[in-house]
Amino acid sequence: MKTNSLYFAFGRPFSPLYSLAMHLRASLYRRGTLRSYRFEVPVISVGNLTLGGTGKTPMVQYLARLLQEHGFRPAIVSRGYGGTANDRVNLVSDGATLLLDVRTAGDEPRLLAETLPGVPVLTGIVRRLPARRALEMGADVLVLDDGFQHLQIVRDIDLVLFNTDRLAGNSRVFPGGDLREPVAALRRATGFVMTGVHAANRERAERFAELLRSKFPGIPVAFAGLRMEGLVGLAPSGMIAPVATEPLRQQPCFGFCGIAHPELFRQTLADHGFSLAGFLPLADHQRYNESLVSSLLAESLKAGAQWLLTTEKDLVKLAGQVAHLPLPLHGLRMQVTTDADFSRGILDVLHSWRSSN
Repeated sequence: MKTNSLYFAFGRPFSPLYSLAMHLRASLYRRGTLRSYRFEVPVISVGNLTLGGTGKTPMVQYLARLLQEHGFRPAIVSRGYGGTANDRVNLVSDGATLLLDVRTAGDEPRLLAETLPGVPVLTGIVRRLPARRALEMGADVLVLDDGFQHLQIVRDIDLVLFNTDRLAGNSRVFPGGDLREPVAALRRATGFVMTGVHAANRERAERFAELLRSKFPGIPVAFAGLRMEGLVGLAPSGMIAPVATEPLRQQPCFGFCGIAHPELFRQTLADHGFSLAGFLPLADHQRYNESLVSSLLAESLKAGAQWLLTTEKDLVKLAGQVAHLPLPLHGLRMQVTTDADFSRGILDVLHSWRSSN
């Protein structure tokens, strides 16, 4: 946080320039100077206004499962941040077979592919191209992962997520703050979602929701929490598989993660009663090389840990090394929880789209 504060302080004079550039870009799309593409199926975008994590990946998982349960055939389209794949269309999964490893696909697309059987996952910098391929594969709904700033694709549901413990950061636009665009960009949204809501921060979430409602009337605000589904491990095949949680909960473990806000994961482990012998926060989208893994193991053994615990996203990145680790390695699987109105609202829009097209 101190590093970010220092960086933002130096970047503050440039914020108005970046803010103006983003405003002009949005204006060019709105006027049709820059082309936006509409597809013959409904499009749901899951994104955010702020830098860093707001829980987009768990929300994409939640929506894909919701759609499957109600008879839709969703496909996920992502930029593939952090992956080495550079084709115009990269097929991470066709819904039945995993086709790209985590280093090639990127950690989040690979995680989505592993945890969403039956859902194709595609990546590409120009996302209309993998979107078109997904339609050719039979998808009848497209879910854009991290799509709020990707204005080249017209969306029917445009969700903007806010991390309840972070909200809008310092409310300044990058590079002087946490915002990717000026606050006025939120007028494009069709819904706001407060994520990571629990009893201790519920009041904070409700206050911010009221602020959003006052500034953007007519755009609904939903609340989403996370619940622990259980622990998962890596099978010999490299695939994620559930493991028994209770036998491990009281054994001292060493936690680590490479996500935007690692302290939130540490708090999650404490809240769910895991016995932490130590914890190592890493950079977002951290890549695990031999040196880092050796250092992590040295710290965990020194702390007296009997096993290693990380996020599910980090777990998939260690598939090639798990067989050589001297300690068992597991990931914590979390699931989004929302109220019924949120799910009903998503489905109502899609059913309305079907009936009018």
